[in-house]
Amino acid sequence: MANISVTATLPLGARRAGDSLWQEAWRRFRRHRLAMLGACVLLFMVVAVLSGPLAYRVPIDEIDFRAKLETPSWAHPLGTDDLGQDLLARMLYGGRISLAVGVAAMLIAIVIGTAIGAISGHLGGPMDHALMRITDLFLSLPQLPLLLLIIYLFRDVLKDVFGPEIGVFVLIVAVIGGLRWMPVARLVRAQFLSLREKEFVEAARSLGAPTMRQIVRHILPNTFGPVIVAGTIDVAAAIIAESSLSFLGLGFPPDIPTWGRILFDAKDNLDFAPHWALFPGAAIFLTVLSINYIGDGLRDALDPRKVLGQS
Repeated sequence: MANISVTATLPLGARRAGDSLWQEAWRRFRRHRLAMLGACVLLFMVVAVLSGPLAYRVPIDEIDFRAKLETPSWAHPLGTDDLGQDLLARMLYGGRISLAVGVAAMLIAIVIGTAIGAISGHLGGPMDHALMRITDLFLSLPQLPLLLLIIYLFRDVLKDVFGPEIGVFVLIVAVIGGLRWMPVARLVRAQFLSLREKEFVEAARSLGAPTMRQIVRHILPNTFGPVIVAGTIDVAAAIIAESSLSFLGLGFPPDIPTWGRILFDAKDNLDFAPHWALFPGAAIFLTVLSINYIGDGLRDALDPRKVLGQS
């Protein structure tokens, strides 16, 4: 009886010996079917917008009035708009900008939110109180009206400085990212308040580790899981915000065909050219839905209670 292997009593799916928590998290993520489906769809969208223009070389601004408002065909797989411009070419080009806006705005929100949350959670006291009140102030601001106001005031100035495309891109990314950091800050603060009292942090502090080393080497890496999940949500929110601004006519100019801008141009032709709005709307829907599924999978995979519970 003494020779019975203890591994026989381990539950199915338990963490294998030698596996890191990140390897176990990846294994759990792969078992989340909707998350894997979302990852495949998002990967297809990214590959399509990055490599599609290299294979499909139709100019995005080629006007052909003889082919205007055509439904999908072999010559134009997604149809054409009211100027006869190929919608597939314009969507492949605009998808790069829409995804770039989402990723760049997410990075800004993550950097600002992580920095403020780390300072607030680690230092505590008056600094914590002041930073959290600032966070509450930003949370109370109505985001869409504020977005519209800032873009209306500064769009022309940045266009003159950086050009029409780069100027609007910088403005939209900065405004969306600057208004999305608050949930990340509160999340990181909560993690710091919990982790700074853990044994491994107390051990580092007793060994004379400076404050910055405690934060960077011991506490901050343990907050990456929730921050990654929050980042996926911010990408989806940024894509929707950019599409909303473009649909309202305050985003990118007409010659820069983001998915939201294509929807804005199509809104007056829905009765007799529904394909013009259907395809960019479906692209936004599938991208945001896929990112949300990925966020759900990451939330389950990176939950330390579930990962450690199988160790």
